[in-house]
Amino acid sequence: MSGSRPDLDDVREGVRAVCRPFDEPYWQAVDQSHSYPEDFVAALTDGGWLSVHVPEEYGGGGRGIAEASVVMEELNRSGANGAACHAQMYALWVLLRAGTEDQRSKWLPQIAKGALRFQAFGVTEPDAGSDTPTITTRAVRHDDHYVINGQKVFTSRVQHSDLLLLLARTTPLEEVARRTDGMTLFLVDLRDSEDAIRAEPIRTMVNHETNALFIDDLRVPMEARVGEEGSGFYHLLDALNAERILIASECVGDGRWFIDRSVAYANQRVVFGRAIGSNQGVQFPLAHAHMDIEAADAIRWRAVETFDAGGPTGALANMAKYLASEAAIAAGGAAMTTFGGWGMTVEYGIERKFRETRLYRVAPITNNLVLGYVGQHVLGLPKSY
Repeated sequence: MSGSRPDLDDVREGVRAVCRPFDEPYWQAVDQSHSYPEDFVAALTDGGWLSVHVPEEYGGGGRGIAEASVVMEELNRSGANGAACHAQMYALWVLLRAGTEDQRSKWLPQIAKGALRFQAFGVTEPDAGSDTPTITTRAVRHDDHYVINGQKVFTSRVQHSDLLLLLARTTPLEEVARRTDGMTLFLVDLRDSEDAIRAEPIRTMVNHETNALFIDDLRVPMEARVGEEGSGFYHLLDALNAERILIASECVGDGRWFIDRSVAYANQRVVFGRAIGSNQGVQFPLAHAHMDIEAADAIRWRAVETFDAGGPTGALANMAKYLASEAAIAAGGAAMTTFGGWGMTVEYGIERKFRETRLYRVAPITNNLVLGYVGQHVLGLPKSY
């Protein structure tokens, strides 16, 4: 599979058209004020791009993760920050694959038309980062509902979302046969949570609305459970694999943005009587970065093809995320060198994008854990963590 498929051209052109009015001054203003790009997300929603992978019978575009990945790539290649809205693109896979027909009929049409925002994903905890089985947020079942107590951290966009996909333990870790058993997923309607969920913003080096959540006696109805009780981690894998693929796509977009901007600047910037792009110290890092992005993109498309076919995607999705994030960081470094002092200024946007793409070396999973996953599950080496 290739991202240059003719049937994806309409997606690319459509997303570019939506992004065009949101230029660098817009993103600089949003970044400097640490505000949420409401009008940008609304424009994407109105265009149907955030529901491109929702089946047509629920009001979506009826496409797959291939089209969703192109949306995220083009957002970032335009200079936007796709992190403002990417959760809906991957969290929806849990509903699509593990939700009941009643849940899909209730939620998907409202999400697709923009009546409900689904941008929040609560998994990580202060003492359980990538070691998900050690989460302590607890959901206790009663006759017709669950009561949930606990804490989450780095729960992004929750203050700009109507729905929260929440992972909690329904069986304590010490009582399960496998560490990954005993966790359950819930789709929480935040409009009904009242004071049971308290969000405290966490300020970061990038404009990324993220929070610590404190959950006290949150009562959710039985129909809020997504999938089987105790199987939440396994249902979650669909979303996590989609997340890795879409983050890889964003990083490919970032990398191409860096390279596009750098090549244009290196061709027109003249020092010592010639364009700086003729100097190997400028040219070679950009050429290297371009090749790395193309290689990461190839793995991204292998992961896309496998995911859309319903095959085992874990290794490819993780490798795509790793390779694309590292390639994007390298492209950002080459851009900073190309622009020299101007790369450090706010005006050109290089420093903003450099900060934004740096996030993906550690999120949604640190690249060291990807290396450990590949070592153990692909190469058959002993567990390293």
